[in-house]
Amino acid sequence: MPIPKHVFDPPFNIVRSSHVALGVADLGRARAFYEGALGLIVEDEDAGALYLRALEERQHHSLVLMKSRSAEAHHLGFKVGSEEDLDKAARFFKGKGLRHAFTELPYQGRTLQAVDPFGMPMEFYFTMEKRERLLQKYDRYQGVHPLRLDHFNALVPDVQGTTDFFAALGFRLTEYAVEEGPEGRVAAAWLHRKGNVHDVAFTNGRGPRLHHCAYWVPTAMNIIHLCDVMATTGYLTNLERGPGRHGIANAFFLYVRDPGGHRVEFYTCDYQTMDPDHEPLRWSLRDPRRQSLWGQPAPRSWFEEGSAFAGTEQRDALFKANVLVAS
Repeated sequence: MPIPKHVFDPPFNIVRSSHVALGVADLGRARAFYEGALGLIVEDEDAGALYLRALEERQHHSLVLMKSRSAEAHHLGFKVGSEEDLDKAARFFKGKGLRHAFTELPYQGRTLQAVDPFGMPMEFYFTMEKRERLLQKYDRYQGVHPLRLDHFNALVPDVQGTTDFFAALGFRLTEYAVEEGPEGRVAAAWLHRKGNVHDVAFTNGRGPRLHHCAYWVPTAMNIIHLCDVMATTGYLTNLERGPGRHGIANAFFLYVRDPGGHRVEFYTCDYQTMDPDHEPLRWSLRDPRRQSLWGQPAPRSWFEEGSAFAGTEQRDALFKANVLVAS
């Protein structure tokens, strides 16, 4: 894999991954799951949407659940450093000939919606309404005690091309997985803006599709507690993978599926990547410790299923990755 160089003067300044909007067929069932079982906070609602946040977050929302005919993803949201960065972003996407437009959205300031070269929808904003931090409101802690949105993972048809595009926007590569051999092709990449392992990750597959969004939780014990909660409150079959520890990122993890099929990860214990001379870590696709440090491969659903982006054409992956799959 050609390793992209760090870009310290990107065309506009992206601060971090911020929020995700998902379409759900049944808002009532979705609320019971995300609020009642997982512990996210419903900040506002109307007839067509729920706006949720986690306990540490001061922004109005990190998850928007929108009423739709079926489960679908709408966009991945990123916070930028200033209002001027929004104008710089618009000029950047215009220069690349990529679709973009400013739009009005509830609870957010001026927002630019755009697509990457492979059709993945994103939006960028600088201001969002603020809310009281709930970090020390311990009576509000439920479910897994989610603290903050950590990252997105997307299935993309061209991991190298997508990685290069995001690296040009200032995202820095932390870890990557490649085929065996000197000419091995890259099958997954993890990139960050905020100084942890990743704000975004890209996995080889038909896409673009949202693979998962992930929330940071206080400890591994919170994840184990959520398994007990889900197993005894009617959500046993919504547990998809874990708990376990990734070799990549060192993170303790659990993947769950919501009632419509969207995948959510709960995640803790990764590491900081703030130094500019951080060397990206290379993993072989055939290393059993990559997916899980303890050697358990992921189920086939983890490699093949994801949430389609509404109105976005999907393409087959450039190659089929030879990954370890649980039997």
